Amino acid sequence: MASAAAQTMWTADEIARLCYEHYGLRLPKQGKPEPNREWTLLAAMVKIQPAADQACNSPDKPAQVTKEVVSMGTGTKCIGQSKMRKSGDILNDSHAEIIARRSFQRYLLHQLHLAAALKEDSIFVPGTRRGLWKLRPDLLFVFFSSHTPCGDASIIPMLEFEDQPCCPVSRNWANNPSVKASGNLEAPEDKRKCEDPDSPVTKKMRLEPGTPDGVAHHQSFGNQESSPDPPSVSRCNLTTEELATVTGMAPSGAKVVDVYRTGAKCVPGEAGDSGKPGAAYHQVGLLRVKPGRGDRTSSMSCSDKLARWNVLGCQGALLMHFLEEPIYLSAVVIGKCPYSQEAMQRALTGRCHNISALPKGFAVQEVKIQQSGLLFEQSRCAVQVKRADGPGRLVPCGAAISWSAVPEQPLDVTANGFPQGTTKKGIQSLQARSRISKVELFRSFQKLLNSISEDKWPDSLRVRKLETYQEYKEAASAYQEAWSALRKQAFGSWIRNPPDYHQFK
Repeated sequence: MASAAAQTMWTADEIARLCYEHYGLRLPKQGKPEPNREWTLLAAMVKIQPAADQACNSPDKPAQVTKEVVSMGTGTKCIGQSKMRKSGDILNDSHAEIIARRSFQRYLLHQLHLAAALKEDSIFVPGTRRGLWKLRPDLLFVFFSSHTPCGDASIIPMLEFEDQPCCPVSRNWANNPSVKASGNLEAPEDKRKCEDPDSPVTKKMRLEPGTPDGVAHHQSFGNQESSPDPPSVSRCNLTTEELATVTGMAPSGAKVVDVYRTGAKCVPGEAGDSGKPGAAYHQVGLLRVKPGRGDRTSSMSCSDKLARWNVLGCQGALLMHFLEEPIYLSAVVIGKCPYSQEAMQRALTGRCHNISALPKGFAVQEVKIQQSGLLFEQSRCAVQVKRADGPGRLVPCGAAISWSAVPEQPLDVTANGFPQGTTKKGIQSLQARSRISKVELFRSFQKLLNSISEDKWPDSLRVRKLETYQEYKEAASAYQEAWSALRKQAFGSWIRNPPDYHQFK
């Protein structure tokens, strides 16, 4: 476990600023939104460790930490079920959070290569059992997202005195202790931009439902690809029963008139949304799939995936073969956007609180959740402010950028699940594979395995000869046992891809 000093010696704004600077300096123009016409979302993994000269720090002197972005992702899109491939060479889900996590897995594979080669600068140290490694005890990882994750975390109460959806959930929540703790306070200059009732942006957002550039493109914040019908923000009083799911998130005395919508749809087998007008539109706490344009996706919402990582770790099944313990997040930081501390806690940790009988090393994490007051300059809200009444529609950027802290080819820019520029003819070629696709991460895993002499392999890989991606995943028995417990006790309706999508070698 990382030191208490490392866990406390950073702020949400510092994490956000570091990620925004990294995006500006280290990511290429290719794959970024077209100025004043497109927007995107950003996510990253930040490594926190005590500064080198802090090892013998005196108790009365504040500890210093170093913060380093080790993976980053941008993106807003998902592919539909009909475009999925059994060869593992396409990215099904290109939302920023998922790109950042897959990029992190690439970073972890590189660090395991360093450890296996006995290089001293790896983040891993030998575990207690043969062939296994564990994270250095002074390290921790913070996950950053410029926006509230789509799905359950995005179902946020909209209060009567709110005029526009660009600002955090409420400008008057500063009296709420949980918000103070989360740093959910706005920078004054951004506050003015968002709150001026006569600004062209606010006027534009008040257009009647159905107008091409009006509310329909702004109300559905958790939905990163397509917008559902805008909510009708009526001032009528809702019944106590209908408000029961959201009033717990509103500050005392404030009237909830609606909820921010998520475009993520309830999975088959879940209760489903009521669709009633106003605050009762959504059911909370449900598993959801990301929306597609006509073609339904099989990708679970980012809220659901983050909740899963909070129990199973961010490393996935393959890497558990080499790890004594999962790699958990210590904190999640969200950029300036509509936000509710209670909704985030419900979505990321609350739904899994009662999971029991997990195998050794696995546990439901009490992840720290905070919000920064800093806005991502290429978010939907920021671009909308800059373009004001500019011509044409504001649209999500179609490309996704992956960046990993690895020495060889750290960047990867994709569109529609393949490297940007891939033609239909070129899809079968090796060049037409993202470096973070299933098949390429599997290749990296196999390369790592082949670099280690068989007598030093972990026991889980020595039981029998494994060939396919599916067989390697299934052989990570502790991980599969934990995943099975999570499904049985909390996420029974989780959509899983059929095994024939994992039979590649």
